[in-house]
Formats: sequence, structure tokens, C-alpha cells
Amino acid sequence: MLVKPVWAAHVLENAIVIAAVIGPTKRESEMSNLKKILLVDDDEDLREALAEQLLMTEEFDVFEAGNGAEAIVKAKEAIYDLVILDVGLPDTDGRELCRVMRKQGVKCPVVMLTGHDTDADTILGLDAGANDYVTKPFKFPVLLARIRAQLRQHEQSEDAVFQLGPYTFKPATKMLITEDDRKIRLTEKETNILKFLYRATDGVVPRDVLLHEVWGYNAGVTTHTLETHIYRLRQKIEPDPSNARILVTESGGYRLNG
Repeated sequence: MLVKPVWAAHVLENAIVIAAVIGPTKRESEMSNLKKILLVDDDEDLREALAEQLLMTEEFDVFEAGNGAEAIVKAKEAIYDLVILDVGLPDTDGRELCRVMRKQGVKCPVVMLTGHDTDADTILGLDAGANDYVTKPFKFPVLLARIRAQLRQHEQSEDAVFQLGPYTFKPATKMLITEDDRKIRLTEKETNILKFLYRATDGVVPRDVLLHEVWGYNAGVTTHTLETHIYRLRQKIEPDPSNARILVTESGGYRLNG
């Protein structure tokens, strides 16, 4: 690996800056929306320091791999929201690993870390399927901003896949997939309701806000229309629709408890 030993210490020095970057602590009801990050780096000190910084934001759940073979196994076992991938791995070149992951169907953003700072190196990484390229050493707030930007962009793409309770939610195909691979088809409006509720940062979404976001300015649509769609959604996704645990009614609105 091409990173100097002082690197991990450099990461830890950024801890003081975290409080200004991560924003307010999330409520327990929102913790289920943690983004899953696969962090691939053979430098154990650096990997642990970076994982700790990411966990401190309370936005991410971090899964670690120390080499390419381990990363491939983890990528097959679960769906991740983003991969952080070092170029200099002991058993493979990170760019080749990125290429393999893409061929195996990994659609999430890949942010590559490298000790090189040349245009040619950046081009090789991007051509291999990486979404962003970050040169070491870097400050953690900069990497965090890059990660957040990639996640925002990906959520708007056709490749976006979300974990929603026991379901894998694929908005592009209007579908929920159960843990035993059973497919639940959704209407366009049902898909849009789930998408907006999933992305809501404040937890509870007022009925009028949800109505406007899903139906737009339509004088013929009332809250009764929304309630009907919520009822139908619950019939599809709740084990006991009369006692909703996933799509929950709160005072004045709804929230997802994934």
C-alpha cells in the first residue's frame, strides 16, 4: 500500500471538526435509515480510524474489508449504499476490483482512495467504474462531503436501491423484494410515496406536504386520496396492516420505520 503510517493519525486529527460537520444527532426512529458503506483498505489503522469517523456521524453503518477477495465476498452477501475502495490493495489493484464489482452488478457509488495525484491515475480509476477519486492525504470533512454528494446523486438515479425494513426497495422497477425473493409490485404513486418518506430527513412528513410532493398542484386530490393509497400500501407491506410497524401514522402525517 502506498500510504504513509502517519496517515491514520492525520484522520484522527479531524475528530474535532466532526461536530461542525455531522449536524444534530438523529432520533432513534431514524437510525434504521443508516447508509451501508463497504470500506476496503489494507491499512488496518487507517481503516479503523476512518470507520470510526464515519460511525460518529450517525449516518452510516460501516462494513470493513482488508483485501480484494474479502471485499468481493462482502459485496455478494449484501447491498451497500456506497463503497470506499483503496487503489493499493495487497492482492489486487483497486481499479481492477472496481471493474469486477461493476461486472457483478454492484450499482452503488464507488469512491476510490489513492496516494497518487496524477490525471492519468484519476482517469484510470474513473474508467474502471469509480464515481469519484480522492487523493491521500485528505481531510475527513472533505471526504464526508464527497460521500454525501454521491449518495444524493445516486438516490435520484435509476440504479438506486434502498433497504426498507425487511424489503429491498427498487423504485426504478416499482418493486419491493422480500428476504425470500418474493416480488411485490407497486403503482407509480405508491412508489413515489415510499421514495419521499424514505428520503425525509425530519422523520414525520405532514399529509399536505406528501400530497403536494406526490400529486403536485391538483385541486381534485384530497387527503382522502392519500389515505386510500396509504391503506393499499399497508395491505402490501405490513404483516398486520391494522397494526402498522413500517408505514406509521404520526400526529399530522406519516413516517417510515424501516
